[in-house]
Amino acid sequence: MTPFSLSNAGARRVFMDRHGLVETPQGAAHGSDLLALIKRLGFVQLDSINTVARAHDMILFSRKPRYRPKSLTQLYERDRALFEHWTHDAAVVPMAFYPYWHMRRERDAALLKSRWKDWRREGFEAQFQTVLDMIRERGPVSSSQVGEGEKRGSGGWWDWHPSKTALEYLWRTGALAVVKRKGFQKYYDLTERVIDQTAMGNAPDTEETIDWCCREALDRLGFATHGELAAFWAHITPAEAKQWCAEALAAGRIIQVNITGVDGVERPAYAWPDLPDCPTQTIDPTSRLRVLSPFDPALRDRKRAERLFGFEYRIEIFVPEPKRKYGYYVFPLLEGDRLVGRIDMKAFRADDTLRVRALWPEPGVRWGKGRQRALESELDRMLRLAGVSALSFDNNWLRDPP
Repeated sequence: MTPFSLSNAGARRVFMDRHGLVETPQGAAHGSDLLALIKRLGFVQLDSINTVARAHDMILFSRKPRYRPKSLTQLYERDRALFEHWTHDAAVVPMAFYPYWHMRRERDAALLKSRWKDWRREGFEAQFQTVLDMIRERGPVSSSQVGEGEKRGSGGWWDWHPSKTALEYLWRTGALAVVKRKGFQKYYDLTERVIDQTAMGNAPDTEETIDWCCREALDRLGFATHGELAAFWAHITPAEAKQWCAEALAAGRIIQVNITGVDGVERPAYAWPDLPDCPTQTIDPTSRLRVLSPFDPALRDRKRAERLFGFEYRIEIFVPEPKRKYGYYVFPLLEGDRLVGRIDMKAFRADDTLRVRALWPEPGVRWGKGRQRALESELDRMLRLAGVSALSFDNNWLRDPP
């Protein structure tokens, strides 16, 4: 049977629908409504950079403009409807998914102990019991509250003292849970005091976990290669995902499809059998212009975004300033099913101003009065999230593509 071919326009619409970007951004953004959005996305990546707002806040705001950070804090810290752990990076995840992190924690236990002996300072394993005893007695602690007398590093992201490494290891492997962040610093408590015993004891086996990871990833991607399925949660290996695809295809649970890229080339992928009849293929996304986080789920796989949208994006925070093509932290701009530009802006809170320093329309995109009004409307909506009340544009802010 010849595989079903999905046009580039159809592929964009399906992909955007799975990421909550087809409908007009609106609706309640707290409690069960916010939790439903996070479940739809699967997880929300956490990031500390706050040039306008932190990545997790922008991800949620771009879909629900009534969102405010305190709503996420309440779900996470008060309601315990979310837990924090790793996917491809640190993220908040619906608590209902907690059992499917059991295999990840077991695998991390072996991997990190070996890897961190080379990457971290020696002696972190000797601090396990000391750290656990302290938390049992005192309650939640941060890394600054443990390891008294241990040599501190330069303050770099990965220059940890032994007790900090012990905290991270015990968290990644399940003995500890992160219960809150204060100033973006994690606070750790005993898992038994945080996670419901049912979730802790109901551990799926490896086969069940692989099946869950692949099914849930395919739901959220719409179509995918086995490598993309493996990368979504970053729990399983590409080989495990490949085997799952082969078995699911043979059993008729999934189908092979050809996805048309922006370059007109068809590339093979897997999908659920109902994809050919999916109505989203023909539904026009909202035309409202919105700002996306560089860590938005729709852009997390840079290669996939480039194939589907023709949008090449690289984060440049680690690139020396003279070598940057755009800027330190540049936000993509989405309009309909197109990424139409990227904007360099920053909230100068001491001046109470969100300042646009530069904007680069994508090649072939005309930046006329209509788009400018749409941009200003979107930035006005963002002012409260950014914690400022005024908007300004630098001289010569509108640039030609490099």
